[in-house]
Amino acid sequence: MATSSPQAEQAPKDPKSRVAAVRLLFAVASLVALADLASKAAAVAYLDPERPERLLGGALWLVLVRNSGAAFSMATGYTWVLTAIAVAAVVVIVRMSRALGSLWWALGLGLVLGGAFGNLVDRVFRAPAPFRGQVVDFLSLFSDHGEGWAVFNLADSAIVCGAVLMVALSFFGVEHSSGQER
Repeated sequence: MATSSPQAEQAPKDPKSRVAAVRLLFAVASLVALADLASKAAAVAYLDPERPERLLGGALWLVLVRNSGAAFSMATGYTWVLTAIAVAAVVVIVRMSRALGSLWWALGLGLVLGGAFGNLVDRVFRAPAPFRGQVVDFLSLFSDHGEGWAVFNLADSAIVCGAVLMVALSFFGVEHSSGQER
């Protein structure tokens, strides 16, 4: 009777599906991070923090905000903690990619990785200081003149969409290492 190591059990059965999943994960993460960073650069260059821009009949507002906290400005003043959490998320996802075999999980993890990386770049390189930078937020939905509801960015949207997808995959029994239902 042969025994298998825990590492062998984690690896997907089909090496081609693993390679495809890893490529998808990093392609999605790269696209999300690039789109996020480009959109933040455009927001900083073209938006006036004092004059929100109304789009889609007021369903979307472009309003420039710098956020030292997390979603809904929680943990303001703990930017270094949020930076450490983002670094940990990036490391965990990259490590998970070694056993990844599901394209759906690759998509979800890629969204989260790209979003975490995009916000991490802000926290590391933006003012007021390295590793304590403020994240650029500029999108607000269904608000009154860009006020009264959360202001977020593409990275935040990707993180939320990726997390929702991964919860759904877990609920439906899709495993990250094989992509097969239980």
